[in-house]
Amino acid sequence: MATDDRRPERPATPPHDADPTGPDRADRHHAEAEAYLERRELRTGRKPGERYVRIVRPHAREFRRAPSGHMVATAQVLEPRGTWGRLWMRLKRILIGPPLTSAQIIHERLSKVKALAVFSSDALSSSAYATEEILLVLVLAGTTAVTQFTLPISAAIILLLAIVATSYRQIIHAYPTGGGTYIVTRDNLGDLPALLAASALLIDYVMTVAVSISAGVAAITSALPALYAHKVELALGLILFMTLANLRGVRESANIFTVPTYLFIAAIFLMFATAGVKLLVLGEVPHGEAEPVVPTEPLTLFLLLRAFASGCAALTGTEAISDGVPAFKEPQAKNAATTLVWMAALLAFLFGGISLLAQAYGVLPQEHETVVSQIARLTFGASPLYYLVQAATMLILVLAANTAFADFPRLSYFLARDGFMPRQFALRGDRLAYSTGIIALGLLAGTLVTVFQANTHALIPLYAVGVFISFTCSQASMVKRWRTRREPGWQRGIVINGVGALTTGVVAIVIASTKFTHGAWLILILIPLLVATLRAIHLHYLRVAEQLALDAQHTPPLPAIRPLVIVPLPGLHQGVLPALTFARSISDHVTAVHVTDDLQEAERLKQRWEEWNPDVPLVIIESPYRSLLPPLLAYIEARRQDEPERLVTVVLAEFVPKHWWEWVLHNQTALRLKLALFFQPNTVVADVPYHLKR
Repeated sequence: MATDDRRPERPATPPHDADPTGPDRADRHHAEAEAYLERRELRTGRKPGERYVRIVRPHAREFRRAPSGHMVATAQVLEPRGTWGRLWMRLKRILIGPPLTSAQIIHERLSKVKALAVFSSDALSSSAYATEEILLVLVLAGTTAVTQFTLPISAAIILLLAIVATSYRQIIHAYPTGGGTYIVTRDNLGDLPALLAASALLIDYVMTVAVSISAGVAAITSALPALYAHKVELALGLILFMTLANLRGVRESANIFTVPTYLFIAAIFLMFATAGVKLLVLGEVPHGEAEPVVPTEPLTLFLLLRAFASGCAALTGTEAISDGVPAFKEPQAKNAATTLVWMAALLAFLFGGISLLAQAYGVLPQEHETVVSQIARLTFGASPLYYLVQAATMLILVLAANTAFADFPRLSYFLARDGFMPRQFALRGDRLAYSTGIIALGLLAGTLVTVFQANTHALIPLYAVGVFISFTCSQASMVKRWRTRREPGWQRGIVINGVGALTTGVVAIVIASTKFTHGAWLILILIPLLVATLRAIHLHYLRVAEQLALDAQHTPPLPAIRPLVIVPLPGLHQGVLPALTFARSISDHVTAVHVTDDLQEAERLKQRWEEWNPDVPLVIIESPYRSLLPPLLAYIEARRQDEPERLVTVVLAEFVPKHWWEWVLHNQTALRLKLALFFQPNTVVADVPYHLKR
């Protein structure tokens, strides 16, 4: 495709009164640079003496001119030229969709209804297993302990939820552009506490995916026991699905997850209503099939605290909305605060209702059937409504991982932006999602599920430790903010966040101590290790920035010294001619080097070289140990030490086969040499390819 413009002929040089250093200088530079993408042809018109300039743009499909004058790359430049590249691009677009422009990010914002599905699925889904985790601990002390303490512990957790939600509502209003735990803590307490909170959250997000997916698989196998032997494969497949869904972008993932979230809410509400009619109107009291349990441990305060700590898994994900404020539509803070209230109210109702029905039905935990499955079966029998509840529970548990997929990449972006994580985590992918963070989360969660065999009860002891550490850091940060800034309403704010910090801090200690021997010790080791890793990355970036800083006052002028050019010579053939031509074009100091273990062959090469190209010296290096790279690298190092003021440029002659599978037929010497020279100081490697024909 080509376009052309017809313009009157204009002078080739600017007027004499034009200032070459004036304000239009930058525009002229841009015009000169853009002129390479177009061709001007002088044409003669129909009338005598009429002439015009025809501007031809053969690359109009790849580049268009913006109103301001600069060039804009079109989607055409993304199209690969090779067959395999086109196939990969086609598959990629089927899986995650066509690429989006940066300007479309505003359309990726979420309404409150969709945001509730994206950011609250983790918290809402935890109601499906939080009650069961309480029962698993209380049942150790016998059926009496289950009967007496299930509801009080559930009530205490709901009270804790109210405190945490109220505290995070304060954070949303204080940080209307995004009040994630990391940002709030770094703004008020500094880097080290912020890294502690961020590390705890990163680990918790990985745990969220592993636990949610494993719990979802447990819901499937409860209804279809034949699939129990394949639970790991099911879990890995679901993680892959979640990864691909989130790579499609925020809005598309919201569209995928909205229906299952509200289906779960509706199914559980229907179960509550049906159970209420049976219990209160009809007077029917269904009972579980489990026999009374003989106590195996005494009922102690430590056991009750352990049950409370296990049930606190219900609060995971409460911070997600405050972390994701930038994803909401305007007004962002108001919409986020409203959604947080909805989420807390729904979670309290779902969790409290399941605990109440478990108590009323006398349900006890079983190995191959979840507590929610037992309640639904006792309420609906073997009717389709039972399978509806199980299907909805499975979907919400699987999609609960979406909260982590929404927040892990966003937190990774903030850390990468501040230099605490690799820069790749700060880049958006084709669909405006932080693809590196999404893929990393999927891989880590998949590894965890494989190691723990998708066993929810084995993963739960590792869960919720990190999230309460982050809760405490964020609430303590807000206390510091209120005390320091004394903003309007600071007295009320300091009380709310002070109570939140004290409560979550105590709970964090309780969880860490009661779950320590059950696996929490691993999390308490991983968090400091991750903090140390993030600090090491940051120090690396600081050192790099210091060495790359360009200071005009202290930077000496660049010396105009031509480089010392070395051309490794595999032999004398057509493939080396372009490399030698390029080497001679950039310097007068060119040396060809041939490493061999056959002196007779080397002598023949030398004679041919003198006959063909006597201007470039040829150095023959004998390698009696038949090694190619070490003698060549040693020679390059020796030349660099002899002339340290010169830049050493190694020009590689590399022929490129027509088909990708033909690469395996060659020894890849040039590739190995490039890798070896990449880390050498004061050395430049230029690769001059010679493309073979069919």
